[in-house]
Amino acid sequence: MISSSLSRGLLTIIIGSLCITSVCASGVRHTQSGWTAHPPLHVLRASDAAPVGYAPAQIRHAYGFDAVAAAGSGQIIAIVDAYDAPKVASDLQTFTATFRLHPLFGLPGTSSCSVITGPHPCFQEVFAQGKKPAADDGWALETALDTQWAHATAPAADILLVETQSASLTSLMGGVEAAVANKARVVSMSWGGDEFAAEANYDSHFHKPGISFLASSGDNGNGVSYPASSPYVLSVGGTTLTLDAAGALIKTEKGWQGSGGGISAYEKQPSYQSFLSLSTGGMRATPDISADADPQTGVAVYHAGSGGGWYTVGGTSASAPQWAGIVAVADSLRSLSLATSAKDQSFLYSAAIKPGNFRDIKSGKNGTCGVYCRAAAGFDLVTGLGSPLLPSLIPALAAKK
Repeated sequence: MISSSLSRGLLTIIIGSLCITSVCASGVRHTQSGWTAHPPLHVLRASDAAPVGYAPAQIRHAYGFDAVAAAGSGQIIAIVDAYDAPKVASDLQTFTATFRLHPLFGLPGTSSCSVITGPHPCFQEVFAQGKKPAADDGWALETALDTQWAHATAPAADILLVETQSASLTSLMGGVEAAVANKARVVSMSWGGDEFAAEANYDSHFHKPGISFLASSGDNGNGVSYPASSPYVLSVGGTTLTLDAAGALIKTEKGWQGSGGGISAYEKQPSYQSFLSLSTGGMRATPDISADADPQTGVAVYHAGSGGGWYTVGGTSASAPQWAGIVAVADSLRSLSLATSAKDQSFLYSAAIKPGNFRDIKSGKNGTCGVYCRAAAGFDLVTGLGSPLLPSLIPALAAKK
């Protein structure tokens, strides 16, 4: 095992895995009183002077964003993360300029803005508990990833960053409520923790008409994470996506070994999963959908924190904001926003009825639990319904009643 530390030990890189020591050291407990979230974030390489990892154009081509005219105009994507990322705005500005993405107001050298009043598209930062949190370099890298890749996949959408005082359940749920109060219609949560017996009591935070909530399914392979296990949240798993320089697949996309997934111990099966051929004992199955998350096929992120520079980042922390962008793009073509607030139906499961809306991931595994840890034809507990095929999926979501 090879390891190295960056600046005062805040980041520890171990053969591609990043542990945020201020979060991971105490572990994740099974009761809500001690529940602490961690972001499922993996780093392959760090501190390069030039971009490393997939560029937005490659991911956009691989999933078909470049074949869709819409780009999320008029939508607000909220990113909810713990602690403060002091350089998030300048990091996003560097990322945007490097890859020649749609410019955002609210970044250094631009006019100030509000996601509600404009000008648009706008980047705005708010503090869920009313005051600026303490900085945390590990979470700041997570925040850089989330904001940059939500922008890369929905470049005309507003980005609302909601920072919370800590990674506790109470603090992060306050962040979710702040996102809703600021009119976000898509809320991305690249974090999670172990399930706990009373978790369903917190599902009301996601039971909001007209709003879609997305959460990372986890990065430790087979296993279930909250809030991804909530039936009112889209659980986003991970794949291995091998591309050429133009973004064309050069190998079949497969399930990533770190993709979180499994059967919830506490959440009942929503009726939109009643068709599953896998036996779940009447409980919620995760993930619902997936996208690139393998750090070996990771995305480029700019973070001027400890060490500074360009990182190649993976984990389901990377796939969740990609899918948040997809939902925002679909919402921009609709009069009423999509929502994850109903247990009896799901816009993504409805879209899966038509072949061609998802790339069915049929290989790869995330553990040693037999059929429950293997990607296979149809829905599976590694990649869910699969990864997006946007030239077909976006029109289907735009037309859904």
